[in-house]
Amino acid sequence: MSHLVDVAQLADLMRTGVRIIDVRWRLSMPGAGPSDGREDYLAGHIPGAVYADLETELTAHGTPQDGRHPFPTTQQVQDAVRRWGINDGDTVVAYDNAGGLAAARAWWLLCQGGVDIRVLDGGWRAWTEAGGEVEAGSVEYTLGNATLDDVTRDSITIDEAAEFPQHGVLLDVRASERFRGDIEPLDPIAGHIPGAVNLPTTKHVGDDGTLNDVDTLRESFAAVGVTAGAPVALYCGSGITAAHSALVLAEAGIDAKIYPGSWSQWSNTPGRPVATGA
Repeated sequence: MSHLVDVAQLADLMRTGVRIIDVRWRLSMPGAGPSDGREDYLAGHIPGAVYADLETELTAHGTPQDGRHPFPTTQQVQDAVRRWGINDGDTVVAYDNAGGLAAARAWWLLCQGGVDIRVLDGGWRAWTEAGGEVEAGSVEYTLGNATLDDVTRDSITIDEAAEFPQHGVLLDVRASERFRGDIEPLDPIAGHIPGAVNLPTTKHVGDDGTLNDVDTLRESFAAVGVTAGAPVALYCGSGITAAHSALVLAEAGIDAKIYPGSWSQWSNTPGRPVATGA
């Protein structure tokens, strides 16, 4: 079963019953202002969609040694899911305006928790370009009753990430220049975890914001040693876009784990080695 729906499939689900969550969000540079998409949501969203705040509902915040976007607790996600009006057995569709990069965070956590969730392929852009109906203002529901399983069950720790290249593929999904250590706009040290290989998750998204076809996805992963059955773990800058690569891998039929602390935790932890170059 696909983890994606297209615009026509979402329209069908809306006629039979579905809960839609709007996860519009952007990765802001330090000091660049708010990153959430609440104002965009209030200006216009898919009818019935409720706003999901990635920074407060899909992220826990602690010290720099925890990373910039550590995974929330199961209770935190369950509270958010219930606020969105989701009940046990509901089908959920998440969307954003960033090629699925933010919606995939919701997909990963809710999927781990046992919720039937899909991502709208192409997101907000696909919906509006297809002439989909739009409504403004806020949508609120009565509290749902969904009960979630452990949302962290397929995550790995910093120590497990360090050892992962010895028995599997540790995939860094950031931009290649950040992997090589040419630049680092967000974290204190440039480079990557020793033994990791690089495949930016943005390469899986076409010009129209939808995912590439499955054969192309599998070829891209195979080129860096990621094939069905091979252990693979993902990391990025702060654990957000790693979930997108996990979604892409799931579409290709490959299971993965996520290192949620990602480079932001690694680079803020004294004593961790750093590799540079290709």
